Amino acid sequence: MEIEELPCEEHHQILDVHIAGSSYPPFVLSFKNLTYDVKVSTKSGFPFRWKKPNVSSGNTTKSLLRGISGEAKEGETMAILGASGSGKSTLIDALANRISKQSLKGSITLNGEVLDSDVLKVISAYVMQDDLLFPMLTVEETLMFSADFRLPRSVSKSKKKARVQALIDQLGLRNAAKTVIGDEGHRGVSGGERRRVSIGIDIIHDPILLFLDEPTSGLDSTSAFMVVKVLQRIAESGSVVIMSIHQPSSRILGLIDRLIILSQGRTLYSGSPSNLPQFFSDFGHPIPNNENPSEFALDLIRELEGTSSGTQILFEFNKSWKASSMDDNGGDDTISNRRYTLPLKDAIAKSISRGKLVFGGNGANHSSSVPSFANPFYIELMVLSKRLLTNSRRMPAKFAVRLGTIIVTGIVLATMFWQLDDSPAGAQERLGCISISIATIFFNCITEVPTFIQERYIFMRETAYNAYRRSSYVLARSLTHIPLLFNLSVTLSLITFWTVGLAGGVPGFLFFFVTILASFWAGSSFAAFISGLIPDVFLAFVSGIAIVSYFLFLCGFLVARDRLPKYWLWFHYISLVKYPYEAILQNEFLDPTKCFVLGVQLFDQSALATLPAPVKSELLKSLGRVVGRNITSSTCLTTGKDILKQQGIVELSKWKCVWVTVAWGFFFRILFYLTLLLGSKNKRK
Repeated sequence: MEIEELPCEEHHQILDVHIAGSSYPPFVLSFKNLTYDVKVSTKSGFPFRWKKPNVSSGNTTKSLLRGISGEAKEGETMAILGASGSGKSTLIDALANRISKQSLKGSITLNGEVLDSDVLKVISAYVMQDDLLFPMLTVEETLMFSADFRLPRSVSKSKKKARVQALIDQLGLRNAAKTVIGDEGHRGVSGGERRRVSIGIDIIHDPILLFLDEPTSGLDSTSAFMVVKVLQRIAESGSVVIMSIHQPSSRILGLIDRLIILSQGRTLYSGSPSNLPQFFSDFGHPIPNNENPSEFALDLIRELEGTSSGTQILFEFNKSWKASSMDDNGGDDTISNRRYTLPLKDAIAKSISRGKLVFGGNGANHSSSVPSFANPFYIELMVLSKRLLTNSRRMPAKFAVRLGTIIVTGIVLATMFWQLDDSPAGAQERLGCISISIATIFFNCITEVPTFIQERYIFMRETAYNAYRRSSYVLARSLTHIPLLFNLSVTLSLITFWTVGLAGGVPGFLFFFVTILASFWAGSSFAAFISGLIPDVFLAFVSGIAIVSYFLFLCGFLVARDRLPKYWLWFHYISLVKYPYEAILQNEFLDPTKCFVLGVQLFDQSALATLPAPVKSELLKSLGRVVGRNITSSTCLTTGKDILKQQGIVELSKWKCVWVTVAWGFFFRILFYLTLLLGSKNKRK
């Protein structure tokens, strides 16, 4: 083996690995008789429509794939062509192991061997139709983060940078390398450049198999041609490239080595695009001169679909035409290919030795077994944290809005409850101030829901092919949120504690701050869980707001625990607002030197409040004789402990309430992880 350095644009050096001697046998991905049926429920237009008796509205079965066979070779580009609903994306998903094995019938082999799912994840990549990228990262940063994920730590930083620079040149992105990706609110790269970046992040590790779902969709003809030209170069570098495509131009068709045309889940043509004119001429529908063969084929198929016999005649003709072509060529070339391919184990090892999968590695040190993840947990954690922080730092408006709501709420609370006294009204106002503060925290945290849902599909794409562990993402997202939550907690605590006149001095302030921080932690974890559970932004946001409202209703502020209906007690104990609310109340009312209702204040909130002071004193003496106790105007009738008892706060100490709040945060983070683990399989059933 010899390794040479080749210069590329702007003097970047990349490694190119050549195998001395004769060429090695290629990879061959074969698929035979792929069939996939789904059950379609017959639904009425109105969900509660009355169903007539004895009328069945059961499920009907729809065939998305019907006995499709073919093969794709290393060094070639295969395109799957067809109108919308023909089964293009379904076939791509089937080949990429994105359909449950229990539902998909038929066989898929690589070099004659059935592919294990774990191996396929490592040696392949799947480019989705939508460009799912972090908007505030540049093209170069996006590819560099992908290199950090997909290339092992044994590859030096300089080699990773060289690989990224080489890929930027290969994708034709040199002029856009320093430009942010952009989104609806931020100007960035063009649509064609975004598509090429999407391809780049999935081929950074030089996969053996590359699947793409309509990579030219939504692009102009020039951008689409450039994308397919890039895919041709990727195939020529030693990959099997399979893509679905809707209506390629003649120039694009000239770049494709193998073509499968589908209609209603069946193969109507399979072979080289160059044979299309001969195929349709033999069928009796010659392609006119200067007409795009793919457009002619799709138009003819649409016409046939509108007839009573449909495309059956073209389907039967394709089978007979293909059989006659095999006879002319001396047999089935698929069999001969299988005869001369290496066993899969050896083929992967040889592919790695020439630089595939592990860029710049030494083939002598590689075994045939490929690790599930390129990097250890802590490397993934650092790279994910850096990417999340970089993207967040460039979108300060999101943090500014959250901080602004906290500042405004703090100012409103400070001016509304300015320097509360220890009167009965003051005690009641403290309860209101504390409950509003805690509720504001949880409502503020719900604003995180849309942020993760926007990242959700990026996460699903990256973890589907083992770019990193799900646990790494959950921990990185949790850690990067802590500075944000800390700043919000400090802001709310500084604005409200001293201005409202809450109790405890400096120790009381520190406890108040810790409780607020614990509340933000629990609220952020709850928002993460909701966003992982419900993928729709509107539904998740509304559900989160509603549940936090119920937490507030049943936390013990509006109705004390002892007065709650028994059938609502369970929700009282799972209310996230309950525990920080009770912790701060105890911090406020456990001071034994404070009195919140004196004898003379007993009449303040009644019709007797206007009586003269001497009359009130006589009434207090009379009341004292009845209860057998001396009661004067200065006698303390209600202490802080009495208020806590009235609120039903007698079960947990204030620090236990804080620890329960923190524990709720960890609990919801675990649930968040489980929703990602179970809900992001990215497979059709």
